[in-house]
Amino acid sequence: MTKTNSTPLLEQDFLAQLRWNSDGLIPAIAQDYQTNEILMMAWMNPESLALTVAEQRAIYWSRSRQKLWRKGEESGHVQTIKEIRLDCDEDVIILKVAQLGGIACHTGRRSCFYRRLDNGVWQTVEQVIKDPNDIYTK
Repeated sequence: MTKTNSTPLLEQDFLAQLRWNSDGLIPAIAQDYQTNEILMMAWMNPESLALTVAEQRAIYWSRSRQKLWRKGEESGHVQTIKEIRLDCDEDVIILKVAQLGGIACHTGRRSCFYRRLDNGVWQTVEQVIKDPNDIYTK
């Protein structure tokens, strides 16, 4: 296995058991460990999953930036790992997390799934907790 951003990739047998997609990624669903609310979905590569296990915090692979993304590195909204689960097809991960700051979405909402389909129209059903301009200063 290789290195990315000078971080050694941990050699882990559990990584070989997963069914990575053609881009070498697996979807990871972040779920509140207490309420079971779905907070967000992001992608992981073998390095990000190995580091997530080692550091016990959610670390994803940013497809747009093509680099590791430590959840909360800019916003402070870190996800600490309580449990990691794998689905029956071995191609989706669930991260049961404690969401620090109560905000998972870059829009300033608790969950990225803040819209509901009502009569063919997407309706916003979750309000902004904190203005993203006050969260992200870059």
